[in-house]
Amino acid sequence: MKKLTKILVIRFSSIGDIVLTSAVVRCLKKQLRHTEIHFLTKIENGPILRANPYIDKIWLYDHNFRELIPQLKSQEIDFIVDLHKNYRSSFVKRQLKLESASFPKLNARKWLAVHFKMNLLPDIHVADRYFRAAEPLGIKNDGLGLDYFIPSEDEVLPDTLPSSHQQGFIAVVIGGKHNTKIFPDEKVAGVCKKLSRPVVLLGGPEDQARGEHIASLTGNYVFNSCGRYNLNQSASLIRQAAAVLTNDTGLMHVAAAFGKPIVSVWGNTIPAFGMYPYLPGNSGSASLIAEVKNLSCRPCSKIGFEECPKKHFKCMNEIDPAPIVEFLLHETSQIVNPKS
Repeated sequence: MKKLTKILVIRFSSIGDIVLTSAVVRCLKKQLRHTEIHFLTKIENGPILRANPYIDKIWLYDHNFRELIPQLKSQEIDFIVDLHKNYRSSFVKRQLKLESASFPKLNARKWLAVHFKMNLLPDIHVADRYFRAAEPLGIKNDGLGLDYFIPSEDEVLPDTLPSSHQQGFIAVVIGGKHNTKIFPDEKVAGVCKKLSRPVVLLGGPEDQARGEHIASLTGNYVFNSCGRYNLNQSASLIRQAAAVLTNDTGLMHVAAAFGKPIVSVWGNTIPAFGMYPYLPGNSGSASLIAEVKNLSCRPCSKIGFEECPKKHFKCMNEIDPAPIVEFLLHETSQIVNPKS
């Protein structure tokens, strides 16, 4: 292959998926030292990548290719690493007419798992599958896990938190795009009560009311930060947390990037889809998967629904909180109980 001067990585969305591309991006930049790494994503996801030192140029797609494609053509890019593999990334590749590679998306096997409960999925994380798109360039996984870089202006200083949380806390991510991937309020509150540790609830503005509801069920030492912070600021709180309890959502992968002890809660989706916390064996990080196994209706979707199709929501309602509490107490034993 000729000497490469510029590589374009494509991943339009979403937050977690973009974080999962970070290992490939790092390895591209470090193993092809004199090559520029360009990254194409949706405009709303630009802040996720803004502080990444392994990316030389971020291209933002605003749902209009008319101006973007000529700009990309002018860059004289040598190779496209397609980490999305959808109709948009295919359009870009057709327009640029460059050599490219993608990764095994396994949609057919996911469809069989959802519709026929046939699990033919390989035990390979999607972050590792992404490296298949970089193999033609001779890129190898360095085993160092994921990255997340926070701009200095988005760092949340500990002394700006409630005094009860300045000496340590557990982060609890209550948000999610789909309701069937969200741990119910009462279950979250029950875990928080048994922890008796300072807790910071994390989520977007759409989760603020739920956060207040959970805090009202829990009592003192639960700080509802939902809607108060942007994504990078929430990531800053994740980095400061002693441990993280999270739904299957973007901040779960941010927590993995920081090597945090993680409890991930799984409802209608399953870890076998390859999107569980990516913590390589040499990271030393602890992870607990909280799920109800052997439900005949699970998985019911590879993404999620607004409500349980069966109306019983057993995949979340029947999760045993005891192992979650035990894990989090063990991983946060250094936090002084403010009630003591």
